[in-house]
Amino acid sequence: MTAAPDQGQLGLSDPAAADLAEPDELGAVEGATGGDTPESDPAAERRVAVAIDAAGAAGLHAFTYRVPARFEPLAEGEAVLVEFGRRQALGIVLGPGAADEIYATKPIVERVRADGPLLPPSSMALARAIAATYLAPPALVLRAMLPPGLLERLELVAERRPESEPGGRPEAGSVPDADRLPDRYPPLDRDDEAILSHLGAGPRAVRRLPAPEGRAGLLRRLRALRAGGIIDLDWTLIDAGAGPRWVRIVRLVAPVERGTGAARRLGPRQVAALDDLERAGSAGIPAPELGASHGSSVLGGLLGRGLVRVDVTEAPRRPLAGRAPGRRGALPAAAALSAEQAAAATAIDVAITTGDPTPILLDGITGGGKTAIYAAVIRTCLEAGRRAIVLVPEIALAIPLVDRLRAELGAEIGLVHSGLSDGERADEWRRIRAGAVDVVVGTRLAVLAPVEALGLVIVDEEHDPAYKSDRTPRLQARDTAMTLGALSGAAVILGSATPAVESEGRARDGQYRRFRLTDRLSGAAPTVEVVDLRAELAAGHRGMLSRSLLAALGSLDRAAGEQALLVINRRGSASVVLCRDCGTVQACPECTRPLVYHQAGVTLRCHHCGRATPLASRCPSCSSARIRYLGGGTERLERETRDAFPDFRIVRLDRDVVERRGAATRILDDLADGRLDVLVGTSLITKGIDVPAITLVGVVSADVALNLPDERAAERTYQLLAQAVGRAGRGDRPGHAVLQTYQPDHPAIQAVARSEPAAFYDAELELRRRFGSPPFGRLVKLTVALADRDAAEAAGDKLIEGLRSRAAELGEPIDIAGPAPAYIARRADRWRFIVVLRGRDPLLVLGEPPGQPWSVDVDPESLL
Repeated sequence: MTAAPDQGQLGLSDPAAADLAEPDELGAVEGATGGDTPESDPAAERRVAVAIDAAGAAGLHAFTYRVPARFEPLAEGEAVLVEFGRRQALGIVLGPGAADEIYATKPIVERVRADGPLLPPSSMALARAIAATYLAPPALVLRAMLPPGLLERLELVAERRPESEPGGRPEAGSVPDADRLPDRYPPLDRDDEAILSHLGAGPRAVRRLPAPEGRAGLLRRLRALRAGGIIDLDWTLIDAGAGPRWVRIVRLVAPVERGTGAARRLGPRQVAALDDLERAGSAGIPAPELGASHGSSVLGGLLGRGLVRVDVTEAPRRPLAGRAPGRRGALPAAAALSAEQAAAATAIDVAITTGDPTPILLDGITGGGKTAIYAAVIRTCLEAGRRAIVLVPEIALAIPLVDRLRAELGAEIGLVHSGLSDGERADEWRRIRAGAVDVVVGTRLAVLAPVEALGLVIVDEEHDPAYKSDRTPRLQARDTAMTLGALSGAAVILGSATPAVESEGRARDGQYRRFRLTDRLSGAAPTVEVVDLRAELAAGHRGMLSRSLLAALGSLDRAAGEQALLVINRRGSASVVLCRDCGTVQACPECTRPLVYHQAGVTLRCHHCGRATPLASRCPSCSSARIRYLGGGTERLERETRDAFPDFRIVRLDRDVVERRGAATRILDDLADGRLDVLVGTSLITKGIDVPAITLVGVVSADVALNLPDERAAERTYQLLAQAVGRAGRGDRPGHAVLQTYQPDHPAIQAVARSEPAAFYDAELELRRRFGSPPFGRLVKLTVALADRDAAEAAGDKLIEGLRSRAAELGEPIDIAGPAPAYIARRADRWRFIVVLRGRDPLLVLGEPPGQPWSVDVDPESLL
């Protein structure tokens, strides 16, 4: 939400419009219809809560305002202009306001035109729930739910009213006759007529109207014209940078008879242009395209002869434009669901029909057919006249799922993820808001899409940590999807071959309904080989690829189309750059973490803050040239694989590659179409890839995250390995997986090798129960960041002292840990300490968020 104390915040680039934002110049007492409205009784006016974007602690709350009678009916989700302190600010109506205000409540100043509520009622209810659950400022929650740039610009717009007698809106350039004006309005002078002439063609921003008497004089005239019932003055939201895209379309006025009338003496380029327009028919040709083909001067000549017309139409930006549906993943036409799939689909169909939001956990082995169930129940949802949302954890997984749904359902799909341009995201948002989309597919952003008549929410790979946002509002999309289902009366599906430990616990406690998929529908479960890297080192083998994995790669039957995945959950070429003389490790000056060497670009990068540093040829401490590169990531793995198998077609897919627009889609298409032999990547390639030709999966280092000081470390390792193994052997040929590790006896690795998930979950749930972690309690992580280390630690001590006193007063059992240095102790020149609250209801003890310099993460994905 944008404050409105000055022209920059209002988006008014013309200084002449600045005074229009002043409170005493808005004419707020006058009615929206232009007449004088008597003051109403403040005690009788309705009160509403308004979310306002305000810096500091004030922005954490909604504020209560009175709704003057002239603005009724005012719905939740509408934008309003309110007085906030000594300025005016833009806000959004959240819902009913507090009824027991101690202080006098201010009235809403102006209603902002935006074609009704910005968001539907279900989205507004979800916004309130997110703000309450994650202690997020309501204004920031609403901003996350709206397209980029929508709230960045507020304009005062003048518009002529239609004439009072039949005949509708006056023609452009005309002015009302004097005898048609209200009696109280003085005769029009020349300046009034000039203003009305400018408004004859439609609404105009006030800053674009002529002001011969200056801005104050212009404003007086406009207010007088509004009081006379001739014009309306409205604050209006103007899309800034992400509005609709318009294009000029050239069409023939009528079939052209060559050599007659206006078609005589046409040049060869004009004739060629007419031929193209005749072939295009009613669709026409965009003017830039016509000019590029036949010259920029051709259009002017054809317009001058009256042979063509130019229509301005919206050219929506479509992320899926040009992509044919059904590239991969579609079921054969005669395929039927298995008994296990049918049982799950039937239960979900009933939930859709009855509006039962109780979460349904689809728990099955990889390749068990969860996606086929998704397609079947989405069809049921659409046939019932309702819409669906499907969440995926990564951008790379969205396109394969979209392909399948378009092929099997023929549905209109909306795509929502952070990889879209601002314009594409805005256009998709407008399509969804208008009800033109049947199914929304996307990453965690998609849970905030303004979908009405929602009947189904699917969270695929529900265990994935990518569903947790790392910026305000720090929502967990899986949990938010369940909240959305409860608010909308929609069925909720959580699908995963490796459910989150808390989801497993809730399913065991009966909070979720569970359907197990135990049969692999295509292929057989792959064999799993665990390679002890300690033995590899003892044998003198120091490469990233063990002897077993090298042999497995060498035995790939490439002639039969066999393919392989190589996984290492670390980017770069070397994870540590070390001086062999003094032992100094080159670290990030911002956050003190070791820098990672990337061969592409020959730079050192910090994977925590993103800082890039040129490669040092000498040690910064002792000036030694004896620099050594230790460890490795995807870049080094790709290089070693190419060296070992120079004739293989090898491509890398990691976060660095995904950042290049369209790269992930092209790589996955190449993999599915058999144009790759080996795909090297991070955990990105362990999710959602269903390619029958993949017969080998190698996990190069199973220990990357296993020993991190985080209670989810073992869970994340188990999920990564199980998901990776499940990519192999989905076709007619048997699959094989190689897990390389320094800890072959670790329970997480043995659970994957022996295919014994129950034992792993039993042990993890027992640990969670002992410490009161989810699902047996809740966590809140508070982080303070200050330039002075001692001051940061002292702030943590002070906060803990207050929390313990409050817990004692409330009698609430809670564990308060800290302050402890964060895993990344220093970032952006600030020292970071964390405090962790663990218990049944830590938010009850925390109360109000502590505000700056603290950040609050409710239900954190990691305690690092």
